[in-house]
Amino acid sequence: MLSTKTILDIESIRKDFPILQRRVHGKPLVYFDNAATSQKPKQVIEAMEFYYKNYNANIHRSIHELGEEATAKFEEAHGKIADFIKADSYQNIIFTKNTTESLNLVAYSLTAGLKKGDEIAVSQMEHHSNFVPWQQLAKQRGLKLKFIKIDDEGKLDGESIRENITKKTKIVSLTHVSNVLGTINPIGEIAKIAHENDALMVVDGAQAAPHMPIDVKKLDADFYAFSGHKMLGPTGIGVLYGKKELLESMQPFLYGGEMIREVTFDGTSFNELPWKFEAGTMNIAEGVGLGVAIDYLTKIGMNHVQGRDKELVSYAVEKLSEVDGVTIYGPKERGAVVSFNVDNIHAHDVAQILDSEGVAIRAGHHCCMPLMSVLKVPATARASFYLYNTEQEIDAFINGIHKVKNVFGV
Repeated sequence: MLSTKTILDIESIRKDFPILQRRVHGKPLVYFDNAATSQKPKQVIEAMEFYYKNYNANIHRSIHELGEEATAKFEEAHGKIADFIKADSYQNIIFTKNTTESLNLVAYSLTAGLKKGDEIAVSQMEHHSNFVPWQQLAKQRGLKLKFIKIDDEGKLDGESIRENITKKTKIVSLTHVSNVLGTINPIGEIAKIAHENDALMVVDGAQAAPHMPIDVKKLDADFYAFSGHKMLGPTGIGVLYGKKELLESMQPFLYGGEMIREVTFDGTSFNELPWKFEAGTMNIAEGVGLGVAIDYLTKIGMNHVQGRDKELVSYAVEKLSEVDGVTIYGPKERGAVVSFNVDNIHAHDVAQILDSEGVAIRAGHHCCMPLMSVLKVPATARASFYLYNTEQEIDAFINGIHKVKNVFGV
């Protein structure tokens, strides 16, 4: 089997990303903050500019040519997403602002039908976006929120899964890939357990959809959420996949605009899917841009993207492991994320010194404060990779870690 180094021309790919030509503090930019947001290829940037210059119009309203062109491109983007994650139809695909809004939409709509004492299961590794909505709605509606524990390696504990998903459970909501630990959770297996207990399976796919092939039907996810900006697309556009029968049964999260079919003084009927959940004027240019980002990733092949991620993260873990005083969090098999700490040095200081070397990483709690309490640390430094990164950049990152240690004399 050919390696991804043979299949992917990384230097050609890098030429598609204008920002990678930038220098920071006089040094070449090394961008290792891809879990926060990815960079954008010129194809996406140009497609959005072309929309504004050539067919800027509102969608689903005007019958003039510009409006029809904009509507066609926006609807086409829904279809591209459906194909990308192996959904049945564009009707399964709802555009939101981001993963956070997608998860809030599901949380508000699903918990409205639950009764006091019903249980929701999440894990200790969840991003706040897949934690706080459930927590707050549970408090408001008298529901019980339960937490699946992680083991010492940073994986979901099997016994805890079985203990916390029972016949009392109505919703299980888990991240597919942890944005801190890089843990790849066995969503298909957990969905089976959830469905055996008549619970719904909600998945935060923000760190998975950009990096691996996704088949929502094989996963048997009832809902799957992710963001465009982490997968080469623009900010301001997110995706919620839902099984059609569930989306049809749910009340809308927002009202007004194109989600309306008919309004009378006595009542309102709602539009068909997916427009039922897309209220008001949507982020049209962003939808167009996301469609082009999906084209870009599809042309490369998500299996190749995943393979390249594995090469980069394996190389980074190997090199970091050789540095004395560095603690790495998470399992051996992981997504394209490495969270770590350098002994006796705060993660923010690590990030600041790396920035002086042109290396951009993230430092902090990564919107996972409950997980930080489990790890017993206030923060971690995090390097996260994508298809345009290189081993040479990782070497520069490791050199930066040595500089951090020298500056602090450790």
